[in-house]
Amino acid sequence: MKNIVTEPRLIAELLTRGVDEIIDRDHLKKRLKSGDCLRVKLGIDPTSPNIHLGRSIPLLKLRDFQNLGHKIVLIIGDFTGTIGDTSDKDSERPMLSEAVIKDNLKTYIKQAAKIINIDEAEIHYNSKWLGELKYKEISNQANDFSLNEFISRDNIRRRLETGKRISLREVLYPLMQGYDSVEVKADVEIGGVDQRFNLLAGRHLQKTAGQDPQDLLTNPLIEGLDGRKMSSSFGNTVNLFDAPNEMFGKIMSLKDEFIIKYFTLLTRIESEVIAKYEKELKAGANPRDYKLILAGELVKMYHSAKEAEVAHEFFINTFSKKEIPSEEIAEFLPQDYTLGAVLLESALASSKSEIRRLLEQGGIKVDGQTVSDINLELKAGSILQRGKIKFVKIA
Repeated sequence: MKNIVTEPRLIAELLTRGVDEIIDRDHLKKRLKSGDCLRVKLGIDPTSPNIHLGRSIPLLKLRDFQNLGHKIVLIIGDFTGTIGDTSDKDSERPMLSEAVIKDNLKTYIKQAAKIINIDEAEIHYNSKWLGELKYKEISNQANDFSLNEFISRDNIRRRLETGKRISLREVLYPLMQGYDSVEVKADVEIGGVDQRFNLLAGRHLQKTAGQDPQDLLTNPLIEGLDGRKMSSSFGNTVNLFDAPNEMFGKIMSLKDEFIIKYFTLLTRIESEVIAKYEKELKAGANPRDYKLILAGELVKMYHSAKEAEVAHEFFINTFSKKEIPSEEIAEFLPQDYTLGAVLLESALASSKSEIRRLLEQGGIKVDGQTVSDINLELKAGSILQRGKIKFVKIA
């Protein structure tokens, strides 16, 4: 068993950085100081194929606990993912098929391994126990909660007020997440601020099961590239599996107001250094310089220091010097050389409607020139560009 680290400075950092609320703070702080090995739980539903930087916030907090010697428990919600959590939604989330979930979670462990030490983590799939529950057991769990508690949540109340549908399935979701805590005997659970009700459900169900209730640690949510909450459904994400150049370019498009928040929540650069950056930005320093540091740090975290250097150089050459470094762009051999067909074949666009929107917005260039004709015939050697950071070279 690993030694548990109880250094006050590290415990203080654990309980403050990337933390919105702790229930019960005094209890958790006491246990951290005692040297007890805690079981720290995080659940992730594979509702999309990618883990994005928004989800890295609780994963980084898991790693913080892991670095202090505690046992981290990662639950992949292959059952809850089919049901759908609407804690952060203003409308009903559609149910997903088991096949979609199975396809989505293919690389989840590999993605999570970019942040946590998978070899020392405990991994579970919650279909193992949720798929076995019967009506009687579910009814006993539901008896711990009232409908008023569920509908008092802000997003649920708004939906009721506007006449939007709320399914009974949504009412059951917190029970499922809470029961996960019973099954793994969690001492601590981590989740976003939007998960507060679900996290509390775990405490209730643990008490009913005769377990000590878990302490809760909620983390803030992060804005995506368009300023809205980072979400796969919005398409505003930076994903852990994004290629280095793409990840770097996305971060460089970030709104200036979120630079310090990204440093604080998404990296582990020392807090004193981030405070220095914040002071310099307020004094009038160029935000671009700090986004270059941020982009490099994130690419280094999820790829390597060398790839961060290459991505930095690629960005400078492409966007600062207005060059198109064709030797660094992957070649693509299309079956059909018309613009619309190449965009679809190369996955630069996912549908004809998206292509039309991109062309209308001036988001497609060929050899550096904005184009608008979906039937434009491309030539071998041409550079096709979507937005600022996606390129293919026609073979």
